[in-house]
Amino acid sequence: MADIDITVTDETTHGAYRTDVEGTDTKAELTWKARGKARIADHTFTPPEARGKGIAAKLVQAMVDDAREQGFTIVPQCPYVAAQFRKHPEWADLRAEIES
Repeated sequence: MADIDITVTDETTHGAYRTDVEGTDTKAELTWKARGKARIADHTFTPPEARGKGIAAKLVQAMVDDAREQGFTIVPQCPYVAAQFRKHPEWADLRAEIES
């Protein structure tokens, strides 16, 4: 899959990584909430017609790249983001744990 254009919104307490998906008006997205210097990745969605194309993985990668650049850590609360963290042990230094 070619590079995709990802729009990042940061409302200080929450935000999202989104991209348009060909063939639908629904965007793929990864949403997060802030907690201290961590961002809780709480939801990932890709429209059914675009699943299996690596779009969600690119959204997670964009968040990881921003974490390295901006100095925040990530709580992979969303099952998809958690699975990506398991696949990428090199991201371990960016993983934050939040006590309940």
